[in-house]
Amino acid sequence: MTGEGPILHADLDSFYASVEQRDDPRLRRRPVIVGGGVVLAASYEAKAYGVRTAMGGRQAKHLCPQAIVVPPRFTAYSDASKAVFRVFDDTTPLVEGISIDEAFLDVGGLAKIAGTPSAIAAKLRLAVAEQVGLPITVGVARTKFLAKVASRVAKPDGLLVVPHDGELAFLHPLPVEQLWGVGHVTAEKLHAHGIKIVGEVAAIGERTLIQILGQHAGRHLHALAHNQDPRRVVVGHRRRSIGSQRALGSKPRTWPELAAIVASLVDRVTRRLRGAHRVCRTVTLRMRFADYTRATRGTTLLHATADTEAILAAARTLLATSAPLIREQGLTLLGITLSNLDKTDSVQLALPFDGPDTTALDAALDTLRDRFGSTAITRAAMLRERPALEVPLLPD
Repeated sequence: MTGEGPILHADLDSFYASVEQRDDPRLRRRPVIVGGGVVLAASYEAKAYGVRTAMGGRQAKHLCPQAIVVPPRFTAYSDASKAVFRVFDDTTPLVEGISIDEAFLDVGGLAKIAGTPSAIAAKLRLAVAEQVGLPITVGVARTKFLAKVASRVAKPDGLLVVPHDGELAFLHPLPVEQLWGVGHVTAEKLHAHGIKIVGEVAAIGERTLIQILGQHAGRHLHALAHNQDPRRVVVGHRRRSIGSQRALGSKPRTWPELAAIVASLVDRVTRRLRGAHRVCRTVTLRMRFADYTRATRGTTLLHATADTEAILAAARTLLATSAPLIREQGLTLLGITLSNLDKTDSVQLALPFDGPDTTALDAALDTLRDRFGSTAITRAAMLRERPALEVPLLPD
């Protein structure tokens, strides 16, 4: 069977950097880095020198001294994303947004009116280029997993179709890092057993994988290595988390500074939480250290809430319990993520027996920030801070 799969994975190329190059002709075909202290995005011209997202700015400039560093413009990126998603919606009603710059599209029912999946993908790429002015890569396959792998292999600005009868021939020679869920630690475990390509993962069997990686990871990777992925494109996929992070650079931070940054992040994410009419049960503190390792600390609240002070109290506790690790390894990034979300009207909220009800205060602050901007009112502890480089975390 040589047919084409119905799933498209569309992924904008170096999104932030591409927007900057689109809007400033002087940056085109030149190495561009978005973000100073930490690299938020790099153009492919900069990536050719080894610059990567989340790399320290000093290291990035050492690798590519001629790179042009520009500050991020999140409003421009949001506008560009909305324009691209309008193209997606014009292509098919079955669109599942994954992040600000990528989505899955199901075009299986459009053969009679729009042609084959590869033809639809080609038209989509042309429409994004003409209407939004950005390069986009599309992978076409029978499963979501393989479509995403195809788009990754086809980058930048490419189109790759994996036919039904060529799925394993395409997948098995790829490095194990192409499998979802295989990060640095998992890859090292597989490499230690002489497993370096996906075909070797498929060949050793599920039981051996479970012995190496544990039950969940072993079964998961065994299925992916055989391109077993039953997930469908889900329209209106509800956000599972809301988060924000701030790059700190290499400058040492005092404890009051870290506490103030956490408070600023909580203010930001709780405002977004209430704007989405959600409440949360789980608060997670995300940290990255000077050696690029990461750690998380999380807690689950007794009652679902959107209250800033309740969530801030949990975040401060997480920060305090992480103090030894922070002092030992040096912090370069802090993030707050709210998860275990539910609709505001679907849970019974607890009465504020333990303190004053701050609902009215939260609502008043949200109104002020909506009307006059997010920096219209801020905490006193942040007044001596430089303007924060806070990045909205993408939905999981």
